[in-house]
Amino acid sequence: MEFNGCSQPTVGVEWELQLVNSETLDLYDGIMPLMDFFPDTNFIKPEFIQPCVELTSDVADTSEEAIEHIRRSLLKLQQRCSELKMSLCGAGTHPFCKRLALITPIPRYIQMEKKSGYLAHTQITYSTHVHIGMGSGDEAIRVMSLLIPVLPAFIALSANSPFWRGHETGHAAYRHRILAASPSYGLPVAFSDWADFNKFYDAALKSGMINNFKDIHWDIRPHPDFGTLEIRTMDTASDLQNLQALVTFARVMAVTMARLSPQQVGEVIPLDLPTWVQKENRYRAGWKGLNAEFIYNQEGDHRPLRGLVEELYSLCEPVAKTIGEEKKFTLSRNILLEELGYHRQLQSFAESHSTFTVAENLRRQLLKSGD
Repeated sequence: MEFNGCSQPTVGVEWELQLVNSETLDLYDGIMPLMDFFPDTNFIKPEFIQPCVELTSDVADTSEEAIEHIRRSLLKLQQRCSELKMSLCGAGTHPFCKRLALITPIPRYIQMEKKSGYLAHTQITYSTHVHIGMGSGDEAIRVMSLLIPVLPAFIALSANSPFWRGHETGHAAYRHRILAASPSYGLPVAFSDWADFNKFYDAALKSGMINNFKDIHWDIRPHPDFGTLEIRTMDTASDLQNLQALVTFARVMAVTMARLSPQQVGEVIPLDLPTWVQKENRYRAGWKGLNAEFIYNQEGDHRPLRGLVEELYSLCEPVAKTIGEEKKFTLSRNILLEELGYHRQLQSFAESHSTFTVAENLRRQLLKSGD
């Protein structure tokens, strides 16, 4: 594969939202009639399951520019949803829906359904993806390798799926437990360079593990067509403010990893962690969010994940200033460390003892952010 490198660290966003019935707030398989309103846009799209719509930004120079593009699409989408008696919610899972999802009748998705069987209808999850422009395939692989150990930070800061089928799960980001049933999701391995990744890709095709590049659903992956590194591990943000904060954090983190030496990165990020440590840290972040304990060496020593996140913000501050993200990066720190999505959902449930109220608050939060 050729990697279509970007000359600048551009940013692009994919934001998956729940389609719900306006009265019951249960998930609603409404993507097909909704897309009749948007036949010619690349920025409002169907996804694998029918109760999902994806908003995508154009290629942007800053996170603020990308979110403004998303905002304009959101306003159009909310108007059309209202006409179809639908509403939108932003969360990694729905608070109480218990039924299976219908698959969107697009050829690729139909083939995925045939391959996955019953599993395809149970993976009712929603996520936020951020693309950051990389100069080459080698740069994308190097940055990916440096970010793998701290993917738990992205999971914890975005955690927004504490409920599943009406149950309080005890997990901040239960979405990851659902996707763990599929072999193509989760942590990637670190590759040495772009040629090393290509060897894997050729072998995966030959073995029948994948049919094309899009079948790789890792938490983070290079995207050769776009010339980006795609961070895919985050739950869907509840509103535009939180989306902005996550996108800014992701972009500044990726650019920082591209510009610093491994020695500089290693002063904050524990490199060369064993696979068992990386898997455990990932699980802990989805379980406890920012309250997780982060294992930082093969002896099992650990520290608060929140403290690591604070150090990551400090590490990235100088780079944020050079790429036009200084103000948004500071705001991101305040928002993400104080207003976690799963906290809001759990607080709503503690006050109301109702998952319907949780869904109603999610709907209101998203409506308010689009004003």
